[in-house]
Amino acid sequence: MAQHIRYGIIGCGMMGQEHMRNIALLPDASVAAFFEPDAEMAARALAIAPAAKSVKSLEALLAEPELNCLLIVSPNFRHVEQMMAILEARPLPLLVEKPLFTDPADAVRLATFRDAYPAPVWVAMEYRYMPVISEFLNRAEAATGGIKQLSIREHRFPFLEKVGDWNRFNRYTGGTFVEKCCHFFDLMRLTLGAEPVRVMASAAQAVNHLDEAYGGETPDIIDSGYVIVDFDSGARAMLELCMFAEGSAYQEELSAVGPVGKVEAFVPGPGRFWPAHLGAAPVAKLVESPRAPQGPVVHEIPVDPTLLDAGDHNGSTFFQHQKFVDLVRGAAAAPEVSLADGWAAVAMGLAAQESARTGQAVDPRRWM
Repeated sequence: MAQHIRYGIIGCGMMGQEHMRNIALLPDASVAAFFEPDAEMAARALAIAPAAKSVKSLEALLAEPELNCLLIVSPNFRHVEQMMAILEARPLPLLVEKPLFTDPADAVRLATFRDAYPAPVWVAMEYRYMPVISEFLNRAEAATGGIKQLSIREHRFPFLEKVGDWNRFNRYTGGTFVEKCCHFFDLMRLTLGAEPVRVMASAAQAVNHLDEAYGGETPDIIDSGYVIVDFDSGARAMLELCMFAEGSAYQEELSAVGPVGKVEAFVPGPGRFWPAHLGAAPVAKLVESPRAPQGPVVHEIPVDPTLLDAGDHNGSTFFQHQKFVDLVRGAAAAPEVSLADGWAAVAMGLAAQESARTGQAVDPRRWM
C-alpha cells in the first residue's frame, strides 16, 4: 500500500482551493491542515476538505506533526518570506506556486534558501501538464525537424478579483509578465531546451482596471503586449498577450516551426466561463502541419470532465500533483520543475517588464 501523503497548505484562495479539489482526487493523499487568514476563504477551504484542520498562523501549520509536505499558494509577494520561515522551522518537501518571487531584491534570500534547503522543492508550473501541451512537447522536435521559431498566444479574460485586491498592483505581483506569463517563459525554455539571452517587449495597460481604485490608487498592471526572446541556441520565441479577449474559442495557442513542418496546440479556457448558449465548450486539439506532403492533421486531446471540473487549468493541476506525490514518496529522484526553472521564468518576466518600461532589449541573465 502506498504511503498516505498529508499536505499542509499555505493560502486557500481561488488557486489554493483548486489545489485542494485536485488533491482530493488523488488516492492516498489528503489535506491535513491549512493556514488561510481570510475567514471566507478558510470556510470555502473547509467545505472542500472538511477533515482538514484550519490553523491561525504559519507557525501553527509547521507545528502540525502529521505533515509530509507543504504547498505555498499565498499571494506572490509572500512566497520568499514563507519559504525562509519553512527553512528555519520545518523543511519538508515543498511545492510552491508560481511566480517563485517578484522582487529582484529577493534574489539574495532565495540564493540562501537554495543553498540550505535539504528537501526537494518543486515550482508549480501547471501549464507543462495540460495534456495537449504535454503532447505538443512530445511531438515538437519530430514534427518540426528542430524548432527555429516558437510562438505562444494567450487571449483571455482580465485578472479576477483576489482577496485584498493584491493582484491589481505591480509591487505585489511582480508585474503581469512575471505574475501570469512566467508560465509561458517556462514553456519556452522547456520546448526549446535552451536559455534566453535577450528579451524585447512592448506592452501597455490599454483597457482593464482603469476605472478601478483601491485606497485611492488606480491599478498599474499591464493587460496586453508582445515579448520576443532570443535564445542561446539561435532559436527565437514570441509571446502575445491580450487580457481583454475572453470571446475567443481558445485561450492559449502554441506554434512551433522548423525546417520540416509545424505543430500547434490549442487550449480552451476554463469551462465555467464558456457561455451555455454556445453549447459544448471547445476541446483541446493538436495540429501537425508537415511541409511535404502538405496537409494538416488534427488530433483532439480531450480531458476527463472530472478534472476539468476540479480547476481552471485543463486538468494539469491534477497531473502535477500526481508527480509531486511520487516525489514526496521517494518514487521520483528530483522535481520535474526545479527551483532553477522557476527562477529563470521569473527572470525572463522581470526582463520583459524592464524592456517594456524602457524600450530597450534586456539580458535576463542579470537576474538568473
